[in-house]
Amino acid sequence: MSIKGGKFAGKGETVASHYAFGPLEDDIIIKHRLLTRTTTTRGEPPLKKLQKKFTTFALEIEKEADNYNDCERLAKAFLQELNTFEIPLLKSKAVIDANVREKENFNDLKGEINQQIVQAQADIEDLKRQLKESKVERKHKEEAEAIRKLIAMQPPRSETQKVITELEKEIAMLEAENTASSRTLDLRKKQFALLLHVVDELQNTIEEEQSLVEEVRNVVDDHNKSGVGGSTVGPEAMAVD
Repeated sequence: MSIKGGKFAGKGETVASHYAFGPLEDDIIIKHRLLTRTTTTRGEPPLKKLQKKFTTFALEIEKEADNYNDCERLAKAFLQELNTFEIPLLKSKAVIDANVREKENFNDLKGEINQQIVQAQADIEDLKRQLKESKVERKHKEEAEAIRKLIAMQPPRSETQKVITELEKEIAMLEAENTASSRTLDLRKKQFALLLHVVDELQNTIEEEQSLVEEVRNVVDDHNKSGVGGSTVGPEAMAVD
């Protein structure tokens, strides 16, 4: 069988080996050697040697001459050659049986390995799921711990309730004050409106009185000018406090 070579790179150079035979010729030669029990490409194949021994023995038997000794000698030679040819066959059969058993063992081992791979994959998926659940659980624990610390920082419930009660009292007081302030504001609005009304009425009265005084003054002035009457009445006597 020819030696197959490849490409080897060394010092920047690429060397390609050449095939003595092509891949197809290689397979044919190997198959022929296995069938003919030939280990090299030189010499006579064992099967051909066995065929020659058998042919020589058969031809010697067909002779009518007294050749018993020659026939016996050729028969022994043929049987010896047959035994020599049979031994490698038995070895090959033993090798084949061993290979078959090894292949069966390999198939069994392969099946076990495949089962182990499937089981390992299932275990990996289960571990992934457990890891994911553990992460979620850990996150929840961390959140719960943070909430617990936040709650621990807050005052007790009794103090909080006390503060709430005080705030409610303050709110009630403020609401009462707001109500009182609203009522006071309404009262002040009404008083202010009444005051405005009174001021308006007073202003109207003052204006009417000033008009009356002006009329009186005008009458007095007219009377003085006309000289009617025995006494003179001044504007001071008609003044209105």
